Amino acid sequence: MKPLPRTLLALMLALRAAAADTPTAPSTDAAALARETAVHNPELRFYEAELDAARASRRTSGRQALPEVSGSVGQKRSTDAVGGFVGDGVAWSVGVTQSFEWPGRLGLRKAIADQDVALAELGLARFRTALSARVRGQAHALGAADEKAGIARKVADRYRALREVLVLRDPSGITPQLEIRILEATEIGLRRRATEAGLAADDARLSLNHLLGRPVDAPLAVAATVAELPSVPRLDALLTAAATHNFELRLRETELRRQGFRVSLAGNERWPAIKVGPQVTEENAGGRDRVIGVGVSFPLPLWRDNASDVAAAKARQIQAETVLGTARREVERRVVSAARAYEVKVGEMARWRPDSLARFAEAAELADRHYRLAAVPVTTYVELQKQYLEAVETLLDTRREAIAAAAELEELTGLDLLATP
Repeated sequence: MKPLPRTLLALMLALRAAAADTPTAPSTDAAALARETAVHNPELRFYEAELDAARASRRTSGRQALPEVSGSVGQKRSTDAVGGFVGDGVAWSVGVTQSFEWPGRLGLRKAIADQDVALAELGLARFRTALSARVRGQAHALGAADEKAGIARKVADRYRALREVLVLRDPSGITPQLEIRILEATEIGLRRRATEAGLAADDARLSLNHLLGRPVDAPLAVAATVAELPSVPRLDALLTAAATHNFELRLRETELRRQGFRVSLAGNERWPAIKVGPQVTEENAGGRDRVIGVGVSFPLPLWRDNASDVAAAKARQIQAETVLGTARREVERRVVSAARAYEVKVGEMARWRPDSLARFAEAAELADRHYRLAAVPVTTYVELQKQYLEAVETLLDTRREAIAAAAELEELTGLDLLATP
């Protein structure tokens, strides 16, 4: 069988490459997805509702108790000392009482409600920050996986096209047959790598659609970023920023302040509230008797033995202090670990030439052309194609790991390390 003309073979390869490279969805970037998630993520409604509930409780926490109205009515019958009838009639009484809390109690309750609002605000802000970091991480993972899958399919298609050309030639002799089997086996491995990268891309796409509130099967493509990553600030600056802006530490500090107010409130509640108000009593039985006065009521004994409540509040305060100290050490550890990981990854990328991928791609295409002309042995051809794919995967994985470390530093310190201009 005669080999296919070169023009027809080139046309077939071009049509196959065009079909493989056809985009399925408009491309976007990680920053745009993060902004969209901040608006459309359904889980945000939970934290916003929590904040609304805390603010509603804050509006009623400092109010005095409403006045209470009490009354009674009955029939009265009066007799003299020897039992003679004097008269009968209606007897009634009405009273209004207002409860007065011990001084400082309402202020403490209001301060606790303020801390509840602060905790809800911090919870919402922390969720938004973590959500943005997660979306950007998934977006970069999707872009890298799509690119790896595309290059793996491209290299595998190159193997298949070359194998088809070799089959059309005269396969006599052991060397051509072995070369065909080498290409076939290598193509199988590349197809598997392309499939695994495609599955990773699908998983990242599903996760992003879920976070965006879209249908899980909605098409989504992320453009691979090529901008240079910024240098990480000094470690002492990162630790200072984390001590000031880290949401976990701010939450623990707010919780500690709230527990301090609870200890003070438990001590204040040793003294009871006092109810004071006017009272009117009238009796109509052989005459009219009316009494107008002021009533005062309070429980006995005048003080409460709530030492157990105070002890429990102090114990929870000690727990909050311990948790805060532990959280500070954990945040410091994570900051140091993420900073070192980012520095190592960026330093590793800095040793690469900016046009490394382009040079590898050019060398792979050059090897493909020369192998067809029998100027390059099959071992060199196969090794070069593999190294091209491995170089792409290494660069994309290293960049993704560096971005993940930078995103973790942003979440820990509150700094905009990856902010786009």
